[in-house]
Amino acid sequence: MNLNLGACDRAFPGFLSVDIVPPADVIADLSQPWPWEDSSVDEVRAHDIFEHLPSRILTMNELHRVLKPGARATVEVPSATKGAGWAQDPTHLSPWSMNSFQYFEAGSFAHQRLAKSYGITAAFRLVSLLERMYKDVHEDVFKITAVLEAVK
Repeated sequence: MNLNLGACDRAFPGFLSVDIVPPADVIADLSQPWPWEDSSVDEVRAHDIFEHLPSRILTMNELHRVLKPGARATVEVPSATKGAGWAQDPTHLSPWSMNSFQYFEAGSFAHQRLAKSYGITAAFRLVSLLERMYKDVHEDVFKITAVLEAVK
């Protein structure tokens, strides 16, 4: 099973569209425990959704829980440290930066030192991490794209 989280009106062939409102294939509130079984998902695309969820820890723990061992997720979020992307949308709840991903990266200093005390159960291999700039109406927007592989 492949999931397109926060689909809105964006569909990807071979992916179930998931959002909190129609017209998604699956209606789900991703700020709560996710409705899929442990290790049941082959791939996730989460473009422009994680910043709308209140808890980075719950979000990443749930992402890790539902992914099969070695399965990948592509996460795209606006940078909270560059450009207007994070600040411009009044529905953004969770800020992300390039460094945010280290807390969920298996073997990183932040993960080894802090994950347990923070309640982080997720562990990913960081396949790639990049930042791109987009022109927007009045100010530039920077987006971060992380490709993560579930370590189980």
